Amino acid sequence: MAIFIGTIVAAAKTGALLLVGKLAILPILIAAIAYFNYDLMDPENHPHVTKNLLQQYDFIVIGGGSAGSVMANRLTEIPEWNVLLIEAGGHETEITDVPILSLYLHKSKIDWKYRTQPQKSACQAMVDQRCCWTRGKVLGGSSVLNTMLYIRGNRRDFDQWESFGNPGWSFEDVLPYFKKSEDQRNPYLARDKRYHNTGGYLTIQDSPYNTPLGPAFLQAGEEMGYDIVDVNGEQQTGFALWQYTMRRGTRCSTAKAFIRPIRLRPNFHLSLWSHVTRLLIDPSTKHTYGVEFIRNGRREIVYASKEVILSAGAINSPQLLMLSGVGDARHLQQVGIKPIHDSPGVGQNLQDHIAVGGVAFLIDYPISIVMNRLVNVNSALRYAITEDGPLTSSVGLEAVAFISTKYANQTDDWPDIEFMLTSSSTCSDGGTQVKNAHGLSDDFYNEVFGEINNRDVFGIFPMMLRPQSRGFIKLRTKNPLDYPLLYHNYLTHKADVDVLREGVKAAVAFGQTATMRRFGARFHSKPPPNCKHLPLFTDDYWNCFIRQYTMTIYHMSGTTKMGPPTDPMAVVDPELRVYGVSGLRVIDASIMPTITNGNINAAVIMIAEKGADLVKAQWLRRWKRDNGTINPR
Repeated sequence: MAIFIGTIVAAAKTGALLLVGKLAILPILIAAIAYFNYDLMDPENHPHVTKNLLQQYDFIVIGGGSAGSVMANRLTEIPEWNVLLIEAGGHETEITDVPILSLYLHKSKIDWKYRTQPQKSACQAMVDQRCCWTRGKVLGGSSVLNTMLYIRGNRRDFDQWESFGNPGWSFEDVLPYFKKSEDQRNPYLARDKRYHNTGGYLTIQDSPYNTPLGPAFLQAGEEMGYDIVDVNGEQQTGFALWQYTMRRGTRCSTAKAFIRPIRLRPNFHLSLWSHVTRLLIDPSTKHTYGVEFIRNGRREIVYASKEVILSAGAINSPQLLMLSGVGDARHLQQVGIKPIHDSPGVGQNLQDHIAVGGVAFLIDYPISIVMNRLVNVNSALRYAITEDGPLTSSVGLEAVAFISTKYANQTDDWPDIEFMLTSSSTCSDGGTQVKNAHGLSDDFYNEVFGEINNRDVFGIFPMMLRPQSRGFIKLRTKNPLDYPLLYHNYLTHKADVDVLREGVKAAVAFGQTATMRRFGARFHSKPPPNCKHLPLFTDDYWNCFIRQYTMTIYHMSGTTKMGPPTDPMAVVDPELRVYGVSGLRVIDASIMPTITNGNINAAVIMIAEKGADLVKAQWLRRWKRDNGTINPR
């Protein structure tokens, strides 16, 4: 125990506490995790950073996030190929493992801290009317900061991708790649071999902790006429408990799932804290031959003999393409970059899922996630010793529902609204980190939520699944260290306003079910400041309401979309090769022609699994032709 006390003292001094200084329990939590799970927290479990890089690699993967981690793993399965993974951030920490603390990672050192340009169509409750776009600047990328929700999407999404002229991307084509990654720990789901698998790198499990609200959400869904379903199975429409990328009560990021197992492969090199500034593309041959980046304050260059794989995400991938001369020629010239290939689709087609915040219901029983009640020494020790308890809750997310509004085909299993059902809400931490993470202004928060701080509530975040609005990304300057200009264009298409409004109405109706009223549920109907002049609960009121607390669900995608050569806005072909230049692919969320029907992390991992096979197929054919054989791991 003396060791434990000493570890507490050491933990109290660690810089990691700066990440979430408002929680006094953190020193004890960190110490307990380190003491009781020393084998898991041993730094040698982290992959070592390669000090002396080679001058040339077969493949260079840019971005160590959800896609890049998979790419590095799968390409190094071929022992004859040397692979370098370049990531702008560093390693995960003890805090990133704790599910309930995910929002406390926003605005931290492992977040790029992007903010959109001010626009009147949405995010009116935010400081400067700018949405906060959290993106992971860490090995594992946004899978280190997200809420670990595992949703594959709808079969219609992928069949639609194929119908756009992308052969090989139908649902039946991509299902094996979802299953390839999966290690499903729920035995009821795992027995469905058609849709699930065990033994993959990515652990999927149910949460070890639910409040009484979790099963009540499902019962209320049945009361509304919906089935309880496996949302990653045969039918998406319905209610379910979430499936999480979680392992033994801790976060299973893609770094933990895909990078740690390969840390000893001799053909895997890793460069962290390395900011890529441009791709090296020969302007005459238009061949990509290397990467320039900043590491330890100095400029470095490495060369690629086969390909550069751009897996930097829906913001950084188009930014790097444009900085390297691939993008809309007129825009590049405006910022002083000489175009190498005119590709007008780079940075366009930006899509995201948005939800409406503030749909909260007060209840009469002390059963919800209230941070100052549940995050204490007892829960910290319970988490460290038994790997369960309230700290394993993903910020109160307990159940999910996929429903169809009147604007969707009710007879078709392609819902247009997702409910994220929580045993908490924005006010559950007393107006501290959730408010900060979402970027809410003090005036808005105090007026709408001030009177219910730390009260027992549940929340519903109605999320629109298939937005028609499209945003875009532009370069601010040609300086690679300057953040790009981000224009969300949320709710600029009338159809999006209609669907999201109906989603909020359905959420309010959910709170009126007999099941939820047994908890004393009553809608917190305090109007937002900008909507007080409108009659409550009219369409005009809801149209105003949804433009206030507009929550991104951090699903930016589509900015280097995949399409056939006949599509002038397509940036990559169906094998994810960048049009107009050779030796370069984009493999991440930005290649989605249309966003998938649900939280997108699972789909991004699938894209990388399939993308890795596409790369292998091309180069193994050449290898076998030239050498006769090759021995994959």
